[in-house]
Amino acid sequence: MNYIQDMRQLIGSNLLMTVGCGIILEQDGQILLQHRKDRDVWGIPGGVMEPGETFLETAIRETHEETGLQAENLQLFGLYSGTEGYAEYQNGDQVYSVQIIFHSQQFSGELIQEGAESHDHRFFSPGELPKINPHQERFIVDWVNKTNLPILK
Repeated sequence: MNYIQDMRQLIGSNLLMTVGCGIILEQDGQILLQHRKDRDVWGIPGGVMEPGETFLETAIRETHEETGLQAENLQLFGLYSGTEGYAEYQNGDQVYSVQIIFHSQQFSGELIQEGAESHDHRFFSPGELPKINPHQERFIVDWVNKTNLPILK
């Protein structure tokens, strides 16, 4: 069991605040996106911090679990909060997530195409982005626009 599941047993579908960490993995001017199984949208790899983890540990662990890639030399890309962090899932669970996003062009390993949480992983250029997860749109747009780094929103 993990922290989110433990908390859901206690509070049901009520609002839960979380810290999410993800990595914009860039290669040759393209961004790595994953096609999620739980929603028909694409987004960057990442996930929720477990108690005791650092931001970096969370981002690296989640990215490796979802993609098979080992990210290195992470740089802070941005800190994201605000109303865009609120979501209600199909099962009624409510969540508000603060997002800590990193950026890296250095990674190794073999890219997993399908996993427990995703159908596919692909690199996209800024002009050919697919349907993006609305909760990640801000930082993906910031990557496309090459907004000065790091940013606080």
